[in-house]
Amino acid sequence: MEKQQFKAESQRLLDLMINSIYTHQEIFLREILSNASDAIDKLAYTALTDDKVGISRDQFAITITRSEADRTLTVSDNGIGMSKEEMEENLGTICKSGSLGFKQAMEKQEDIDIIGQFGVGFYSAFMVAKSVTVISKKYGSDQAWKWESNGADGYTIEPADRSAAGTDVIMVLKDDTEDEKYSEFLEEYKIRELVRKYSDYLRYPIRMEVTKSRKKEDSPEDKPEYEDYTETETLNSMVPLWQRNKKDVTEEEYDRFYHEKFFDYNKPAAVVHFSAEGAVSFKALLYIPSKAPYDFYTKDYKSGLQLYSSGVMIMENCADLLPEHFRFVRGVVDSQDLSLNISREMLQHNRQLAIIARNIEKKIKAELLNLLENDREKYLEFYTAFGKQLKYGCVSEYGAHKDACQDLLLFWSQKQQKLISLKEYVDAMAEGQEKIYYMPGENKDRLSKLPQVQALEKKGYDTLLFTEDVDEFIPQTLMTYAEKKFCNASSEDLGLQSEEEKKDIEDKTEAMKPVLEFVKNTLGDQVKEVRLGSNLGDFPVVLTPEAGMSFEMEKYMKRANPEFAFPVGRILELNPEHEAVQALQRAMAQDPELGADYANLLYDQALLMADLPLNDPAAYTKLVCKLMK
Repeated sequence: MEKQQFKAESQRLLDLMINSIYTHQEIFLREILSNASDAIDKLAYTALTDDKVGISRDQFAITITRSEADRTLTVSDNGIGMSKEEMEENLGTICKSGSLGFKQAMEKQEDIDIIGQFGVGFYSAFMVAKSVTVISKKYGSDQAWKWESNGADGYTIEPADRSAAGTDVIMVLKDDTEDEKYSEFLEEYKIRELVRKYSDYLRYPIRMEVTKSRKKEDSPEDKPEYEDYTETETLNSMVPLWQRNKKDVTEEEYDRFYHEKFFDYNKPAAVVHFSAEGAVSFKALLYIPSKAPYDFYTKDYKSGLQLYSSGVMIMENCADLLPEHFRFVRGVVDSQDLSLNISREMLQHNRQLAIIARNIEKKIKAELLNLLENDREKYLEFYTAFGKQLKYGCVSEYGAHKDACQDLLLFWSQKQQKLISLKEYVDAMAEGQEKIYYMPGENKDRLSKLPQVQALEKKGYDTLLFTEDVDEFIPQTLMTYAEKKFCNASSEDLGLQSEEEKKDIEDKTEAMKPVLEFVKNTLGDQVKEVRLGSNLGDFPVVLTPEAGMSFEMEKYMKRANPEFAFPVGRILELNPEHEAVQALQRAMAQDPELGADYANLLYDQALLMADLPLNDPAAYTKLVCKLMK
């Protein structure tokens, strides 16, 4: 029997493959099983028009046989089989004419994983096997053939015996090393794991003899004895849930699939099950979780959907199918229209993938809006877990995804005392109100007591209380919502004054000009400006930021960068009607030193109201004690 060499370019590629370091050895079993399934498909199709096949669909199966003693792993099918010529064509040439191009690309990128980048289909078996034997009998032929190779040294083909059509792929595993334990691929648990992970939804049963335990028949009840026995078991599910009509799937089945597939034992907030046809046809089963996993807001969290092609898992976490703002969604997508590489291991980034991603984004948004409008309690539970992610999504990439996120955001309403959407805020706006008012800070209870918020409340206007770091970036990103501008109540003109009130403030400012100058001179560079305020209510003073950046934004920037060197200018506003300001005015005229103490005290009070640190807490305490004498 003469040994034949692989075609020259195939030889070089195979040499490179076998002698390189690979990170995805386990995909070999998926490839062999997928090839077996393809072979059965071909015979099943033939049976539709050929009565001589003599085998019904429920008789098709794939069998895995393992022998630890011989270190062999065998995958057998009763599919269409191969002739000698087909063995030559399919097994004697690797990647056919494209092999040399793959090898050349590989040589330019030293650190690339050839399996992940290009794939080698059947030949991935050589990553774990030192020799591979294929025994196959073509349907309709009387002769079986045996193809055998140890990889680099070429292959042989000779006649063989096989009773029925089909193929056996017999892999003799490599010897274990310190770095690689190839024998794990002979272990029952590992084969189960790989079948469930990659080939669970092949349409034909994947069977294997497994070891189980049972109580011996004559074993006493008080001291039971057990014995091991073997039984052939189907390892795969075969019919994926997403391939069924959603009308035929129960809520319990959806939940069980979610628990088993994604290891989240909380009930999902919503399930999205749909199919799409057109330029790209696909089926999707998506889950919106109700609670965030412990690592969701860490860099360790892996987002993405499980991607299948014809029931075979291609990628466990395909991040390209999910926009970042919806990265919390779990689920599967199955399509026959994807452009894959020859091993089916990796996805080509193409137009088809982008189309699927856009469809998925629309479906997720629609389902979340449905929850928001029709099941508020469930949406609030979801929002508690993932609301911050939606906010980040809204402001990321300079607002590129704001249309997808803005209607899903919730903020605390001072007027309604609950979380509301921007749409609900606008719908409830008072007559004559032209702006969406918000107040940034760390605590909604403290914010609700600020003079600006109270002034808006007296006018009948609502204020959204922003208590998360990301909140303040949202108005800057959106600019408007429903043609209504956002207004920062802490730093912008609230627009509440009538022309008469504006004239009154101007007159009082002129009259109290000496007081304003005295306070500014006393405080020096601590404040940018001292002026009279019109919306202070019962408060003597308030500290407002200079236009451009709020105090909360300044805090955020300093946390992000401790060397942040652009402090916000502070404007001290005095309430001319308040007795404390009037006391300051009297003290200034009678005892300038006492007047200076009053000015410093009022400034420190303004700092406390603005939730800003005191310059000198000890000095503040002494000052209070001094004025209490």
